[in-house]
Amino acid sequence: MISSASPRRPRSRSRALALGAPLLALAALSTSCEPVADPPGRAAYTARPAVSLKRPGDAAEAPGLPEASKDAENPGHGAKIASIAMHTWIYVAPDDHSTKLGYFRAGAVVDRAEASAGTEGCAGGWYRVNPRGYVCVGKGASLALNHQVVEAAVRGPMRHSPLPYSYVTSKSPPPHLYFRLASRAEQSHVEGPTLGIHIAEFNAAEFTAPIDEVPKFLAAGRDLPKPYGAEEKLHYSVHSGRAKEASAFGLITTFNWTGRRFGLTTELDMIPLDRTRAVKASTFHGVVVEQPGTPAIVIHRGAGKLREDDAGHLHDDGQAPFRSGWVLTGKNNGFEHGMVETTEGAWLAWDDLVVAEPRDDPQGFAASGKKWIDVSIKKQMLVAYEGRRAVYATLVSSGIGGMGDPATTHATVRGAFLIHAKHVSATMDGDEATDAYDLRDVPYIQYFFEGYALHAAFWHDDFGKPRSHGCINLAPADAAWLFEWTDPIVPPEWHGAVSAEGSTLIFTHG
Repeated sequence: MISSASPRRPRSRSRALALGAPLLALAALSTSCEPVADPPGRAAYTARPAVSLKRPGDAAEAPGLPEASKDAENPGHGAKIASIAMHTWIYVAPDDHSTKLGYFRAGAVVDRAEASAGTEGCAGGWYRVNPRGYVCVGKGASLALNHQVVEAAVRGPMRHSPLPYSYVTSKSPPPHLYFRLASRAEQSHVEGPTLGIHIAEFNAAEFTAPIDEVPKFLAAGRDLPKPYGAEEKLHYSVHSGRAKEASAFGLITTFNWTGRRFGLTTELDMIPLDRTRAVKASTFHGVVVEQPGTPAIVIHRGAGKLREDDAGHLHDDGQAPFRSGWVLTGKNNGFEHGMVETTEGAWLAWDDLVVAEPRDDPQGFAASGKKWIDVSIKKQMLVAYEGRRAVYATLVSSGIGGMGDPATTHATVRGAFLIHAKHVSATMDGDEATDAYDLRDVPYIQYFFEGYALHAAFWHDDFGKPRSHGCINLAPADAAWLFEWTDPIVPPEWHGAVSAEGSTLIFTHG
């Protein structure tokens, strides 16, 4: 790991820290911080454009073997494997002491080789999966595609969307966690005399999540299973207690039952939505830089813009939307900080903008043409570069400690680091909005140092101002874009990936 930061006192930031921790800790970690139909009834991951994904552990050509033997040792010939754990680890070799490449999440169904690569340390057998790596059949994975966890987890995350799930936050008191379809009488017994009030106050218009049929698994009267590694809870008659106070959940489906709307969480708990609030995430997003120039973002409401007429005179052209993104050509009206021209022909006042400051990184990624990310804490601005060419820019919310010492304040660590772990979503608690918050499925997490990460924030819309406890908060659309752009790549069916040596550089500074 590249780091110019001084040592800091470790501080617990999230359960997702498991993949943001040093790789030595990773090796000992147990599994405990556009949908498409495949197979029928499931939403899988949207495929990204084809890229070369050959890595150590990819099967080499085996000269002399019959074609049938080669086919049996490689995925892509119809055989499937299912994840039945919150983290089904993918290893570089058929050996649980080898390097971890990433993991599947419960419910994922992926291509596998027909033939096992051996049973060393794995009684169920090791199977090669796409696009690389090996998975052990056992507590984390099954060859039975009708496994109860697979049947219950009816939908995967919506990759490439600003949010991979529909999200809700709990009211007070928080919702009960049901593990089977309860009758209205059973619900009344569990939730008491206020049940009718909550149902009457429910405003369905606030919830934009699609409504599905009652999942067949539940309609058959079965109890929801717990994926291996999910938090185990005591079972009462039809529920397993309440969610934590101030919780947030990602939902994989919602449906109506007994005149009431329920949601199914990624950990396979069923919650009544009248005990929650729908998340209204920020619609803000940064600017994709498609033409040469310097990215800038409007930071004042009511900022005016001008446009040049045929005679070369500037005239009023309305307002530039607050936090809209632009690309500057470098031309001004004769004053260094006067009016500046954009690639769209609009002229904006320099003082209404936060403007990227073209720079090189301290580790030479810019000079060598590599991808890297620049984060200015003082400007609250992130710019993604390919070499010295800016390709994306946006506003962020870094730590409320500003330029303070990250060891003693909620400041973002400063230095040059390499992104070494990525999650489509993971749980974070005691971190962002308040120390009491229990945030399930925080989207698009990218760890670069200890518990510090880039990630989407669906609980605020203050981008451009310090807000976090040290992480770099991004608007959901920005987080989704960066997640797909950076390395290590997270293949379509995977939920997370790690890189022992790191990948895309992130440079955080004043």
